[in-house]
Amino acid sequence: MDINIFDDPNQVPKPKSEIRIEKVDVTPYPDRYRVYAEIHVTPFRERPNLLIVMRDSQQKIINELNVIETMHAQMEFTLHIRNVDDPAGDYQLDVELFYETRNPPQDTQSVQFTIPQADA
Repeated sequence: MDINIFDDPNQVPKPKSEIRIEKVDVTPYPDRYRVYAEIHVTPFRERPNLLIVMRDSQQKIINELNVIETMHAQMEFTLHIRNVDDPAGDYQLDVELFYETRNPPQDTQSVQFTIPQADA
């Protein structure tokens, strides 16, 4: 008798060597000083680490987040844009997935996004 504990065969946890970043989405909040980041990775057996870095158009680091041995394959974060009078402009969110070392990371993804000008 087969007992299937996973409704979706794509959600079966994979070995460490097969883990990848599957999705990175960024949505600015209406206040323009925060962004909502949604990150999905391959379902895993061994918990991966993530480094999430937000940069402005001059490649200056605006915010960064270290996730050590995440327990979740689907994650959501709020990142803040600090120390600016007006956050309007172009940004990039870089995500690195790694296990023992970041040199090199096992997988990376980057997404570009724009914080709009304030309504007059």
